[in-house]
Amino acid sequence: MPELVYPPIVAAAKTMFRVLDLRLTVEGSEHVPSTGGAVLASNHVSYLDFIFCGLGAQQSGRLVRFMAKSEVFDHKVSGPLMRGMKHIPVDRQAGASSFRAAVEALRGGEVVGVFPEATISRSFTVKELKSGTVRMARSAKVPVLPVALWGTQRLWTKGRPRNLTRRHTPITILVGEPMDPTAHRDANAMAEELRSRLSALVDRAQREYPETPSGPEESWWQPAHLGGTAPTPEEAAALDARPDRNTTA
Repeated sequence: MPELVYPPIVAAAKTMFRVLDLRLTVEGSEHVPSTGGAVLASNHVSYLDFIFCGLGAQQSGRLVRFMAKSEVFDHKVSGPLMRGMKHIPVDRQAGASSFRAAVEALRGGEVVGVFPEATISRSFTVKELKSGTVRMARSAKVPVLPVALWGTQRLWTKGRPRNLTRRHTPITILVGEPMDPTAHRDANAMAEELRSRLSALVDRAQREYPETPSGPEESWWQPAHLGGTAPTPEEAAALDARPDRNTTA
């Protein structure tokens, strides 16, 4: 089937990036295979992460099929676009069908994008990872590539007003080396290594980021261990556990 929806949306996004003069740094995109299935496993700090994670596959000419919550597909505007881009809906109450759809896409040679933390990390550190990412890669016998994103939280993240017109924002996209499922004794061992590699990439992106908060009012986007006022992982977990929490990813 011809790609009628995805390429124009990618072009529109790139145009917007140029208008906003976003300072994009993309490294490691050569790790994305030019053919065959692969999983991109990204950290999650912003509602816009799927856009920037997808840029990591552009050099290889790949269009990433993201797994996203099913509610997005029900919306009258975003739904047709998501289906047109062949993204994969996820019902968090019944994930077996979405898992099968992702494995089928991977076996068919698609690149599937996943946020294995499941929801945005309020602490801007890597949370515990859900097992589905590793399990689908092992089922489809395809590599997993960790992807670190940083700076996207300054545009729109959980608990903060969105600032989609913010100009000159540095955005970092680091694509790590592929992980071969057959090189790990089991899914648990692979999941542990994935989290370790992803955490290392995120740490590097944070420490090499070209800007620091300009003052106390800006320190919200910096993690606590680097001197920012973002919640610690423990505080973030407590916020996520509150009954009145914002359940949007």
